[in-house]
Amino acid sequence: MSKTFEDRLSNLIHEIKELKKQIILDKLVKVNAAQAKLNRWKMLAGKISSKWNGTPVVEEIAQQREKTQ
Repeated sequence: MSKTFEDRLSNLIHEIKELKKQIILDKLVKVNAAQAKLNRWKMLAGKISSKWNGTPVVEEIAQQREKTQ
């Protein structure tokens, strides 16, 4: 009788460990997806910055502030 309880407990422990592994893997997938998106934004920012011919952004903001004062 106690062997059955031990088996059930062992099975539950095994299932909990498998669930923990799955949760960790799911989190890694989300983190990797977020990192990929961030890298794409950084790449686009670099492309835009390299093609920008106008006034630098910092100067543009300073000029806008001067106009409103």
